Amino acid sequence: MANAYAGEVTLTINGAPLALKLTLGALAELEVALGADTLVALVERFEAGQFSARDVMALILAGLHGAGQKLSAEELLQADIEGGALAAARCAGRLLALAFALPEAEP
Repeated sequence: MANAYAGEVTLTINGAPLALKLTLGALAELEVALGADTLVALVERFEAGQFSARDVMALILAGLHGAGQKLSAEELLQADIEGGALAAARCAGRLLALAFALPEAEP
């Protein structure tokens, strides 16, 4: 089960629930995959609902790698994602939100 406090999200791929997490390395991978200098434009696209399928797949793949999953881009393209495109997009958006959320103040 994913730990949202650690920035993890769960997505069921090929029948298996997998944890995803955008670590610093995964964010760097995402920048390279999308050919971006910064992730600000990606965050803005998600906030405006103007993201692409490529954005979603790149986020999911980076999140899988950040959580230690060994799925390749080719395998992900052929995978069955439970809930389809909508679940994938929600997962990608949640990953971004958790990666850039400010930590809660400690008492």
